[in-house]
Amino acid sequence: MNLMEMMLSGQNAGQMQQLAQRFGIGEEQAQAAVAQMVPALSQGLKRDMADPDSAASLMRALQQGGHQKYVDEPDALVREETVADGNAILGHLFGSKEVSRKVAEHASGGTGLDAGLLKQMLPVVASMMMGSLSKATAGGGAPGGQSGGMMDMLTGMLDADNDGSIVDDLMGMAGKFFR
Repeated sequence: MNLMEMMLSGQNAGQMQQLAQRFGIGEEQAQAAVAQMVPALSQGLKRDMADPDSAASLMRALQQGGHQKYVDEPDALVREETVADGNAILGHLFGSKEVSRKVAEHASGGTGLDAGLLKQMLPVVASMMMGSLSKATAGGGAPGGQSGGMMDMLTGMLDADNDGSIVDDLMGMAGKFFR
């Protein structure tokens, strides 16, 4: 299952309901917004996975960051700390607020929702993504703290063309959001 399928799956229905309620939109609009934002978030993850230090940091965050609460307790999505957590995630993935603005503008074109609203939603969606990844990779690390199993699982989720490599996916899509 890739990242998009995981985030839009029925097991995350509570997240979509909370996202819709928090921002005063319908669940279908929330799903459309997530579908428009996940490719950019995925690109940031892929970029991080290509750098060994960033990949190790991501593994630690998935194992120890407590992000599963965003799946297990969808009510957590309405808390202000979720926005702070999401902004930290976005800073790590995108490196600048300008990229976040571009992602929101792009998503606006694909959903018809206001770019300002989508910019407010983006940190919450980033938290949701980390929660989904954390939940999916829970127990994926090998004994003794090795994260090879988890790394393989993440690579599979981020490998859009299923060729076993995320590098080509990163190169092919990076220009879309990181201009």
